[in-house]
Amino acid sequence: MQVKCAICDQVEDIEDNSLQAKRLRNRRIHMYLCNPCYDRIGENTKKRLATGRFRLKEEKQHSDDLI
Repeated sequence: MQVKCAICDQVEDIEDNSLQAKRLRNRRIHMYLCNPCYDRIGENTKKRLATGRFRLKEEKQHSDDLI
């Protein structure tokens, strides 16, 4: 399966039977990122977290009174 990176437009081949290929086929919202872009985004996110001014949004946990 040929996929295109959403950031740098690099075309790569992944196995048709891989879990990542299945997710891309069945869930159109998911996008593919090549390894260099994925690593770069991870490093930049860690740098922003280290500044203290950046916080990841956490899901609000709803308490169920019936349980």
